[in-house]
Amino acid sequence: MLPSRRTALAVAGLAALGATTLAAPAQAATKPDTACMRNGIATLKSVGLFSAVAKGGLPIATAVEYGVAPREGTDVTSLPDPLPLSVVLADHRAGENSLFDYPWC
Repeated sequence: MLPSRRTALAVAGLAALGATTLAAPAQAATKPDTACMRNGIATLKSVGLFSAVAKGGLPIATAVEYGVAPREGTDVTSLPDPLPLSVVLADHRAGENSLFDYPWC
């Protein structure tokens, strides 16, 4: 199954966010949700998964076990599984535009 355009663009955007910061004035309208990202890092550390996720990514099924839920319109089957840590962190920073809803945010 081909990824939906929205999902493909979101994953590409999240990957780009993982490597850059939102510094341009046009992008400054929505500030990155760094508090959510910090909470996500703390959650991974508290359950002993941070090192494993940093090395090999986060399986979507594992995230779901901890209460993470795909937002409406997210085609989980089109996402890489496991999700690289850079994508997980970028998705946390995306706030209401994230692919997933995080209970700690």
